[in-house]
Amino acid sequence: MPPNILIIMTDQHSKHFLGCAGNDLVRTPNLDRLASQGIRFTNAYCGAPVCVPSRMSFMTSRTPSRNRVWGNNHILSSGIPTWAHALGASGYETALIGRMHFVGSDHRHGFERRPIGEYSATHPGAPKQGGSQWTKFPGSTSGQSRVSVEIAGKGTTSYQWFDEQVTATACDYLAAHSGGSDRPFAAVVGYVLPHCPFVAPAGLFDYYYDRVSIPDVETDQPPTVQRFRAHRNILDPPLPEERIRIALAAYYALCEYSDQLIGQVLDAVNENGLADNTLVIYASDHGEMAGAHGCWWKSCYYEGSAGVPLIMRQPGVIPENGTSDAICNLMDLGPTVINMAGAEPLPNIDGRSMKPLLDGRQNDDWVNETFSELVDFQGGGGDPLPSRMIRSGRWKYWEYSDPENLPPALFDLSADPDEINDLGQDHAYTGLRTELSTRLREHWDPEFALREALDGKASHDMIAAWGKAVQPACEDTLPAPDPPVDTDFCPLW
Repeated sequence: MPPNILIIMTDQHSKHFLGCAGNDLVRTPNLDRLASQGIRFTNAYCGAPVCVPSRMSFMTSRTPSRNRVWGNNHILSSGIPTWAHALGASGYETALIGRMHFVGSDHRHGFERRPIGEYSATHPGAPKQGGSQWTKFPGSTSGQSRVSVEIAGKGTTSYQWFDEQVTATACDYLAAHSGGSDRPFAAVVGYVLPHCPFVAPAGLFDYYYDRVSIPDVETDQPPTVQRFRAHRNILDPPLPEERIRIALAAYYALCEYSDQLIGQVLDAVNENGLADNTLVIYASDHGEMAGAHGCWWKSCYYEGSAGVPLIMRQPGVIPENGTSDAICNLMDLGPTVINMAGAEPLPNIDGRSMKPLLDGRQNDDWVNETFSELVDFQGGGGDPLPSRMIRSGRWKYWEYSDPENLPPALFDLSADPDEINDLGQDHAYTGLRTELSTRLREHWDPEFALREALDGKASHDMIAAWGKAVQPACEDTLPAPDPPVDTDFCPLW
């Protein structure tokens, strides 16, 4: 029988905040155990370092440009098939348990079942259901703005409540499949944490508060990074160290809290006799900078943002205690699960099956290269900024297309894994930059991206105006808790 497939996906979990990745402070015993039972990929990336574009690329195995989805208000066409369509067509029961952040009127995109929905599963413009998500702090604390670092502390959020409901539903779903079935399942357990607001359970927060270290910030940075920080109001004036400590302690705590919930799901796999024939994959949609390089959140191309954690386990198929430094992408997961399931491949994709890498050895045919791209609607100063990154072997290169002609950035990740020494304007690397720029632009047209991104936003705004007026219902909406759960919020400093 083909294997069951269980994909656990968090939101905004940095690849650096895992014990198995060498972080000695964060406590993630469940994900560490999963890694010890399978393989961890150290050079995995997202197709875009922001939620919706990354998730849509994960689902379709196509780049944001191919999907025409570059921002969180862009709608994926229901005419583009996903890996959920492919597995469903081959006989799998496909289920989305929790978060995927689909935008538009289609909140399934190939998933047969949604045992539990999410807050954002509404028609654009239609109101969210239930109570208020936030009552003790502004909703902007979940976004990319200074306030999300300045207003942080201890307490409960609706995100924590949501992830607990997702965990319980996932465990029930696995229990319902304990007796076996004529159909294998392919399920995504979708979490929203450790995404900000940086508000965490008090006990976990207290553990990390005195233990975290304030990240050093280099003074010489790529101009694109300076612009990123300036337009998010975290460059001048700089964030006070105490604000950084509080937000960082909360982020550490949320990573541990997420690990605890994931541990319950992994235990349910074992307790229901599903472990031996289930491919388990853990990933996040993008990272979190958590103060590194003076940056927070995502939407840049440093490892903490564009890199993602990726772990796979299948007993008897994937050897234990494996690591791979092969360069890969979330876009590769669709072809991988389709290949493992023996299903028909998706047409016209950019991803590739990682099955040849699952024994820890890099196949000679594997091209050690991948891409990530974005049209940054928070770039400030007029039109949004198209940009793209290429990771090719030891080199990472990114460039922005804008009227100011911001210079590109180049890093040698073998010699400079912390990305401190930018070679983007070093004359000794002119030839290499030209070569990487040519590769980067082979399937990327920044003028097309900008034009289509603006058109997609205008289309969304019109559809949202209709949704606001008509307020159509959606069966996959999960109402926010009422009464709200954030009444214990304790702002600090």
